[in-house]
Amino acid sequence: MKPEKILTIGIDIDGTVTSPSSIVPLMNESFGKDLRYEDCYEYNLANVYKITDEEFDKWLDLNGERLYDEAPVHGNADHILRTWHPQFKLVYISAREARHRDVTINWFSRYNIPFHDVDLVGSHDKLSAAKKWGVDLFLEDRLENALQLSEALQIPVFLFDTPYNQSELPPLVHRVTSWDEVQEKVQLLSLERTSV
Repeated sequence: MKPEKILTIGIDIDGTVTSPSSIVPLMNESFGKDLRYEDCYEYNLANVYKITDEEFDKWLDLNGERLYDEAPVHGNADHILRTWHPQFKLVYISAREARHRDVTINWFSRYNIPFHDVDLVGSHDKLSAAKKWGVDLFLEDRLENALQLSEALQIPVFLFDTPYNQSELPPLVHRVTSWDEVQEKVQLLSLERTSV
């Protein structure tokens, strides 16, 4: 009898494992604004803060290390990821740049968040990394990524509900509001795979 293939879960980091609101206080501090997370109605925060893309890129270049170091965990993601680690392959695929690997790994260590691999691709295009790792499903907060990954790979994507990703969703993209909800859906998916 052929052994069952372990479920490989592709996981975004920012806004998925880290709290999606964590960037707002830092941007408010830098740009003298008083915006709330709920005001972030689109993913491109340059538009929300009424700055240029170049200004945002420069800000992230200067503040990325601090942002990634100070971001709180999203809900009980750390606990759930610890329970998943023995049974699933956890591959974090992030738009963070490779130069932020140390701060990323240190953050994972601080919160005792396990991983099998961390792939910092340096862009929002995660498709080739998801193919390389052979992911069976993906956890994401950016709408465009969720749509691209589900369409190209024909895999389920769990999209964390945020003010900046509101839209009609295709059948393979499932909106979720908490890590507990993701946990339930992943367990169901895992059971379906083993019963086939």
